[in-house]
Amino acid sequence: MEIRKRYIIPSTAADVWRALTDTAAIEAWGGGPAEMDATPGGRFSLWGGDIHGTNTEVSTGSRLVQEWWSGDWDEPSVVVFTIEEDAEGTALDLLHTGVPGPQVTDFDRGWDDYYLGPLRDYLTRDDEEG
Repeated sequence: MEIRKRYIIPSTAADVWRALTDTAAIEAWGGGPAEMDATPGGRFSLWGGDIHGTNTEVSTGSRLVQEWWSGDWDEPSVVVFTIEEDAEGTALDLLHTGVPGPQVTDFDRGWDDYYLGPLRDYLTRDDEEG
């Protein structure tokens, strides 16, 4: 099963990239405790290890591909973040494949409530304060 999302964030692509790959930024928008080695083959952990995995592709500022593990999954799912400039700021596209069928609804909602929504709000708040 797959999940697709698109967020338009009124911030720079560099700031969106930082929010996805910098441990302090991840913890600031709510994904912590976190660990992030934003290199190909680097490991990451979000929410104290509830989500963890490996960065399989890292194209700084434009594309991040991760193998995600959660709970007792038999296989990882794959998350692809794509970042590109947009007339209103930055477009952040998500493709999440390999989500176990019974968990698709929870993960779909979780992207909005716990990951991409808070990340957008964090960057919007920073932009408004800056």
